[in-house]
Amino acid sequence: MAEQKPKLALYWASSCGGCEISVLAIHEKILDVAAAFDIVFWPCAMDFKEKDVEAMADGEIDVCLFNGAIRNDENAHMAHLMRRKSKVLVAYGSCAMEGCMPGLANFTDREHMMRFIYHDSPSTDNPDGVEPQIHTVVPEGELTLPAFWNTVKTLDQVVPVDYYLPGCPPEAKWTIAAVEAIISGQLPPPGSVIGMNVTVCDECNRTRSEKRIKQFYRPYEIIPDPEICLLDQGLFCAGIATRAGCGALCPQVNMGCRGCYGPNEGVVDGGAKLISALASVVDAETPEEIDAVFDTLPDPAGYFYRFNLAHSLLRRTHLVGSNGTRVAEKIEVGPQLDPKLKD
Repeated sequence: MAEQKPKLALYWASSCGGCEISVLAIHEKILDVAAAFDIVFWPCAMDFKEKDVEAMADGEIDVCLFNGAIRNDENAHMAHLMRRKSKVLVAYGSCAMEGCMPGLANFTDREHMMRFIYHDSPSTDNPDGVEPQIHTVVPEGELTLPAFWNTVKTLDQVVPVDYYLPGCPPEAKWTIAAVEAIISGQLPPPGSVIGMNVTVCDECNRTRSEKRIKQFYRPYEIIPDPEICLLDQGLFCAGIATRAGCGALCPQVNMGCRGCYGPNEGVVDGGAKLISALASVVDAETPEEIDAVFDTLPDPAGYFYRFNLAHSLLRRTHLVGSNGTRVAEKIEVGPQLDPKLKD
């Protein structure tokens, strides 16, 4: 009897889907994956159902690559389910690891988002004020939708995670490295980030000098010198405080690093680390001069916390009650999420 292959699962929660596509960027190595694993769950690519996973024994899946943030009950339910069914759970990509773009929603709350999307946006035509409901009764029966959370969470804020693979999306070489480590059984210690622990600047070939920034420019405002450090030229670049691993791809095409690989090991708050790094190269002395320089960044919060707000010390803006006081976060439990699974 042939030896049973280990089982692999891939799941897509709240994200753009780029991480799902990035798996195919390993090209012919996908054949090695197919040869080494029995793919038992990959809804994006193959016809699998949630009930197929529920029917498996706990721990039956050897490895799950879980991408996407957790922003509704269904995401949370699947995170708990895949955690329970998987021996190894990998936070695959920036959304699962740090919150990424979905995490920027933590600068507002559900009430304001619903009001703008379904009532106030310039393109909305909704005279009856209809909003999505968790339960809707129709002639054919009852329809349900996952409850939409106030706060976007990272995967490890909902369930324990064994390994992290950063990137938006992860570069193919690190996906290959992770797959080969899994196949060989030579995995790093649990909790490790699979990749490098130097900065993007270490991978960038541009010439650097002492930085004395007096103004930041938007990419369309200047034509940068292709040989000189973008930050030296006043173009925002997060490479000085971002984990390497991408090959400095954005700086290669005259675009500053935006920070999708997250901070290096030991950094508690990636946004604060980036603010500190930039503050050290600003050519200003007085508070007024410093403010003038940073005023040329049109969206500081978006620049500094574009990928990591949900996993930062800030995490989100305060939720304020009708009386103007701060209130504790309240997340409804919708039909997909068993209350006993909630943190």
